[in-house]
Amino acid sequence: MTLRWGLAAIHLLALAIGFTGIWERARALRGTLDAQGLRRVFAGDGLWGFAALLWIGTGAARAFGGLEKGTLYYMGQPYFAVKMALFAAILALEIMPMVTLIRWRIAIRRGEAVDVRRARLIARISDVQTLLVILIVFAATAMARGIRP
Repeated sequence: MTLRWGLAAIHLLALAIGFTGIWERARALRGTLDAQGLRRVFAGDGLWGFAALLWIGTGAARAFGGLEKGTLYYMGQPYFAVKMALFAAILALEIMPMVTLIRWRIAIRRGEAVDVRRARLIARISDVQTLLVILIVFAATAMARGIRP
């Protein structure tokens, strides 16, 4: 019981962490991208990545680890499929920002200039991801309440 409760709490806390991270990353990408601005971008991105690890780890344990209602319950819920589709969209959208920001980090470590031409695009992608996180919350609460489409 305590493990189930703890995993559920961490899963929900990941929403706050992830929302804060992606929001801050988008905001920082629209600002001045000097050394301090890039630190803000990376801090937001780090929170976003940490939240993703929490969501994947706790979500997999809850849905497929025999700790909650069981895999059959989740697989039979239409809104679980919606949640997973939204999460897959977030992950697909994250490929370019992730690769770009890794390259930026490497360039900084090497003392090289950072090519920030994609900053505005990554900020827009982050905005879309923020909206998708909000939609996941609606899908999750619909699933939890047994609402059918």
